[in-house]
Amino acid sequence: MPSTDRTSNVPSSDWGTISSSDVSRRTFNPIRDVLSRPVMPLSTPQSTKDLISLSIGKYYLFQTMYAQKQCIKWVKSVGDPTVFGNFKTHPVVVEAVEEAVRSFSFNGYPPSVGVAQAREAVASKYSHPDAPLVADDVIMASGCSGAVEMAISVLCNEGQNILLPRPGFCLYNTVAGSRNIETRLYNLLSESNWEVDIEHMESLIDNKTAAVLINNPSNPCGSNFTKSHLRAILGVCEKYKIPLISDEIYADMVFSGQVFTPTATLTSTVPILTLGGLAKQWLIPGWRIGWILINDRHGAFAQVRQGLFALSTLINGPCAPIQAAIPKIFNNVPSTYLPALNKQLEAHARVLEIELSKVPGLRVISPQGAMYVMVKLDLSAFADITDDADFCRKLKWEESVEILPGECFAYPGTVRLVITPPKDKLYAATERISAFCARHHI
Repeated sequence: MPSTDRTSNVPSSDWGTISSSDVSRRTFNPIRDVLSRPVMPLSTPQSTKDLISLSIGKYYLFQTMYAQKQCIKWVKSVGDPTVFGNFKTHPVVVEAVEEAVRSFSFNGYPPSVGVAQAREAVASKYSHPDAPLVADDVIMASGCSGAVEMAISVLCNEGQNILLPRPGFCLYNTVAGSRNIETRLYNLLSESNWEVDIEHMESLIDNKTAAVLINNPSNPCGSNFTKSHLRAILGVCEKYKIPLISDEIYADMVFSGQVFTPTATLTSTVPILTLGGLAKQWLIPGWRIGWILINDRHGAFAQVRQGLFALSTLINGPCAPIQAAIPKIFNNVPSTYLPALNKQLEAHARVLEIELSKVPGLRVISPQGAMYVMVKLDLSAFADITDDADFCRKLKWEESVEILPGECFAYPGTVRLVITPPKDKLYAATERISAFCARHHI
């Protein structure tokens, strides 16, 4: 039967073009955009070296224009520690999932808010005398990214605004923008180890501000807030009665001399949605298990709880067998695992920090945790580099090193590097970056 014209209800023989939704058109992820851009030929010679990617931990579509032909291939990104095996999860983690799968007890649909023993285990692990949790305070999600989506969706309506960090993880902007929620970016101060500019944060608040979001430890900054600074942030939320979303996916992943503090342990009044997951600490980002902790002493989140339950039904819960493995993961992985992981991460971070600090035109902000190093560019030191995107584009063309420009994090004039590739790759990358900078230096 021929199609029908929707405005006139008259049959039509032509399908025409079917439009995508407004939500899909508003959805934009700058990192994916940068990595999928074709590499256009430059006037300088193109490197024939193997690509070293310090951008993200994914396989991604790499396009290049060479000899007027477009070549498309999947390239292994060395930012993913699982690719090379230099960062492996503990065998107990694998055994726990195998045990759950072989039990045949978790092949059905799980409760949308999460498997009971998973919620109990997460509550037990993250409960604190100053921020007590029970199983009903835990909502399981499809990765921490899924938790981000649920937290923003449950607190913010279309037309309201949310305060986000700059520089900050771009997914926050992606989620908010797709839902027509205004994003207002508060500044982080590089000269103060990326602490929040509290005065600037406060200046952005109005009667349509629905939430404040922080990320600690930080992607992309690799920073870790002190207790006193977290209290200052909470003071702003308390003053204006604005709930806080605290993305703590890198919880406890800090370097020597640093102490991680869960934000919720520092207040008994500010309602907080704390976000976390298995991806980073247990080195299993592909397993897609995250959670939301509802920190609410006085019932301010009563409707938010109901809203999170409703939102959880959109996917009917994340993978049941992996949820079922969480109690064993938390209880049986040796206590030496995380300190050893942090020590290894710090050793990698220091390679980048020490080697890049020797390069004129680059200023490395010393990382305190997580998996990233941020570098500020002195663009005046280079003869023909216009901005951070130009720096990254030419570096990839001339030296086959891929890093992310600050534009991905709303912070131009910087670049971000992932610290997880093997050390030999890191040394090779820094040698190439040094040669590139010397070639373009004034």
